[in-house]
Amino acid sequence: VCEEFNVYCTLDPKPKEGWNGAGCHINFSTEKMRNPGGLDLIMNAIEEFGKRHQEHIILYGEGNERRLSGEYETSSINDFSFGIADRGRSVRIGRQTHANGFGYFEDRRPASNVDPYVATAKIMATTMGEDGDELIHGKVDLSITDKVN
Repeated sequence: VCEEFNVYCTLDPKPKEGWNGAGCHINFSTEKMRNPGGLDLIMNAIEEFGKRHQEHIILYGEGNERRLSGEYETSSINDFSFGIADRGRSVRIGRQTHANGFGYFEDRRPASNVDPYVATAKIMATTMGEDGDELIHGKVDLSITDKVN
């Protein structure tokens, strides 16, 4: 296609000023988040994301500061925010997730050129404890019993 139309592909997060950039939004949930009462866990995770905002940003792609300007359906790279059905926030909780009280959330900060393995590892490290136990109010929930021994 590129040869036919004499264009090239790029993973640059902001290939043209004045236009929306290109992100690699990551939808995330754990099994507990996808079950009744999961919204509380989603909110706990989002709170942890806010505390570690800059740690995530550093890993979320080169040139992302040009995309996360606070314009064009993005939040500012300098501030962490979240909202329900709000595409202008760092993290978005879907309208259906909010209505159901469980589901998933979307991290809208990663750039199009992010390494998805690095980003996913950071999301997991922020959301889960050392042993893979889900964090509850900043503490490891030891009630999880479905781990492989």
